[in-house]
Amino acid sequence: GQALEAALQRLCWEATEAVLADINVLILSDRGTSKDRVPIPAALATGAVHHHLIRQGLRMQTGLVVETGEAREVHHMCVLAGYGAEAVNPWLAFDSIASLSDSKDAQANYIKALGKGILKVMSKMGISTYQSYCGAQIFDCVGLGRCVVDKYFTGTTSPIDGIGLAELAEEAARRHRFAYGGAQQLDPGGLYGQRLGGEAHAWTYDSIARLQHAARGNLPDEYRAFAAEINEQEQRRLTLRGLMRLKAAGPAVPIDEVEPAADIVRRFATGAMSFGSISREAHTTLALAMNRIGAKSNTGEGGEAADRFVRLANGDSTRSAIKQVASGRFGVTAHYLVNADELQIKVS
Repeated sequence: GQALEAALQRLCWEATEAVLADINVLILSDRGTSKDRVPIPAALATGAVHHHLIRQGLRMQTGLVVETGEAREVHHMCVLAGYGAEAVNPWLAFDSIASLSDSKDAQANYIKALGKGILKVMSKMGISTYQSYCGAQIFDCVGLGRCVVDKYFTGTTSPIDGIGLAELAEEAARRHRFAYGGAQQLDPGGLYGQRLGGEAHAWTYDSIARLQHAARGNLPDEYRAFAAEINEQEQRRLTLRGLMRLKAAGPAVPIDEVEPAADIVRRFATGAMSFGSISREAHTTLALAMNRIGAKSNTGEGGEAADRFVRLANGDSTRSAIKQVASGRFGVTAHYLVNADELQIKVS
């Protein structure tokens, strides 16, 4: 931990000296990694230099380019961009692609895929340009210690405490030992899909199968087995809530003083999931279910077909009680508006 802190301090000092020497593009690179040199984690190095230059009043005088073998996917690029990287060169990903394919289009396809992914992330946040996203650090930290966040990711929300530089240094050293230790087999991974011996997932093959059996066969025992597995996740330390225990509040409240479930669910409302982002079947089923229990579903910005305003023969309704009106959205007619119990108007 002390060695990592010293390396970060040296990096920040060198960045300051470079900017004062009128160097207007700084490249943070881990290409110098070798058997005897462990790289500083890319996000940590980027955040450290970015915020150090801000504190020095020098950040606007230089651009920041990050050349790293760590970055591989969209989320990695977004984190680096969010902490000040105007450009990222994922050199190890490019080298890997070149070793897998001789096609001239392979790297171009990779760049295009990353570009589309970053644009999708930005658009979901309502950000239109990369310049606005760069340095915006619209993230929450989960599991990083306050001392690390305050110094290297200043201003980032961190609802809980967590690891410090010592643990980050050990993680970096562990990866380095694995890379240069002559391992014959790669880690199975399993971050995206479940792998035997890989990353643990909240949803397992068993839990999904039990839920499907319970729903399709109306089997209460299968559902109880599914619920037990999900509720016992604290034993596998997969979620923050799994690290907590409920504290008894005292004597139980008499059941006749508790509001009936039928009244409670009337205050429920679905999220505003637009028709188009989910299928018509899913959209109408949500509305039908909410109407049956007296709650409300939300059309989202995608609107709603007029045939859903008419009740079905059995008395059910697939009409969404909450209707959104987005700026300039097509299909907002008087007929659409009067078939709402609640209007949500988006103004920007």
